Amino acid sequence: MVFQFFWKRMALKQISSNKCFGGLQKVFEHESVELKCKMKFAIYLPPKAETGKCPALYWLSGLTCTEQNFISKSGYHQAASEHGLVVIAPDTSPRGCNITGEDETWDFGTGAGFYVDATEDPWKTNYRMYSYVTEELPQLINTNFPVDPQRMSIFGHSMGGHGALICALKNPGKYKSVSAFAPICNPVLCPWGKKAFSGYLGTDQSKWEAYDATHLVKASPGTQLDILIDQGKDDQFLSDGQLLPDNFIAACTEKIPVVFRLQEGYDHSYYFIATFITDHIRHHAKYLNA
Repeated sequence: MVFQFFWKRMALKQISSNKCFGGLQKVFEHESVELKCKMKFAIYLPPKAETGKCPALYWLSGLTCTEQNFISKSGYHQAASEHGLVVIAPDTSPRGCNITGEDETWDFGTGAGFYVDATEDPWKTNYRMYSYVTEELPQLINTNFPVDPQRMSIFGHSMGGHGALICALKNPGKYKSVSAFAPICNPVLCPWGKKAFSGYLGTDQSKWEAYDATHLVKASPGTQLDILIDQGKDDQFLSDGQLLPDNFIAACTEKIPVVFRLQEGYDHSYYFIATFITDHIRHHAKYLNA
């Protein structure tokens, strides 16, 4: 009954609810102030959430994904249930904003928000995924669900791995831990990043560096973060030069501890994520439950 009261107050509309490993996998819709559109997010409430506040772990998905991909394909629920983690997976971009060109390509616009706050027309009004993920969504979660605001971590895949890394690096102390699967590590130098950043942030490439994990590390005095990255060795986007993890690893040397695992035979898919997701949940639980 307490949940129902909060949900009504915050105008959260429940889309679905399914029992899973003793907890509940739910999806909600709400009106986003930052993005000026309706947004969906998925949230898993483990059994421990019935009796007290739990840590919050945010997942950011990759290009073309919605809030559904991670919750239906990664197989994370059992580990999240066992470690008592509330796991939140937002959508990857604003939807239905009626911006000319938003649906023209798969790697820009709808499904490709890149977790930046756009500064260019016509994107700057709605495409504010960085502020949504780091400010609006956590406030919404903290207000409406049994989470401990002081215990929060973040992880993601590909474009979402980029998002997780920049959110953690740009906000020292906000997240207890960070990890990523096949992250876009140096977007200012890769085709995906150049396309997205020029569209959302304009032609001044010095402004792009504020959303580039490799540049953020170079400009950082160092951090307490313990970073875990898994990368499939047979990932086509690795060989295509979209991910550039070597640049990030080199920047982190002697500054930030990184465990980088190149996984033989694995690609960029959710089969890869499902294989190692328990390791990542355990990585975050170590810090969130400390």
